[in-house]
Amino acid sequence: MQNDSAYYYHVIFDQMTFPKSLLLNYTSLGMTEGELVVILQIYRLQSEGNRLPSIQAISEHMTINEQELARVLKKLMNKNLIKIEQHQEDHVIYEWYSLEPIWKKIYDQAEQEEQAEQEGKLFYLFEQEFGRALSPIEIETINHWLDDDQLAPSLIKAALREAVLMGKLNFRYVDRILIEWRKKGVKTVEDARKVSQSFRQNSNQTSGTQKKKKRDTSVYYNWLDEDGE
Repeated sequence: MQNDSAYYYHVIFDQMTFPKSLLLNYTSLGMTEGELVVILQIYRLQSEGNRLPSIQAISEHMTINEQELARVLKKLMNKNLIKIEQHQEDHVIYEWYSLEPIWKKIYDQAEQEEQAEQEGKLFYLFEQEFGRALSPIEIETINHWLDDDQLAPSLIKAALREAVLMGKLNFRYVDRILIEWRKKGVKTVEDARKVSQSFRQNSNQTSGTQKKKKRDTSVYYNWLDEDGE
């Protein structure tokens, strides 16, 4: 009984870890279940130290024969999901299957999905601030900022908040803010925070001789925090 328990313990905990995103996204990458298993077999063999496993080694624990496996490997390379790379060590050239292309595609896809989600929230935020549905021209303007100007949704959000705080809630003013930021080399919300804070400090210094009490400007740049709502 003890031997059985030790065996089951070994089976259960002799595990291989791999990115969950591969299981969640392989179909969107145009992969079949058979191609997925080939990737997993290569990943397993490489984790065991075999960086360029033979077709025989890969097919050993699969139901397809070596000829079919060769075709699958060719398809994976044609889809730019795997590639063979070379590495020289002690004047000896080694080759291995690189899975970097598939990891990069999964990462890029996740980034695009996150970008699309942020863009959707951006349109909702404008409608929320304006208290109405956006016109076709206004939607086109936001798309222009995103697609043509290649501005991050967070930066457009920051410009909208700037306009709200300045009491100038219109697209023309938001666009002016973005143009000025572009002239000053603003790329991120952090850059925008620094530029806006510097501008307000200069403005306060200029008006300081006319006002005894300096205006509290803290509210004007707290919103620049990317996580701020």
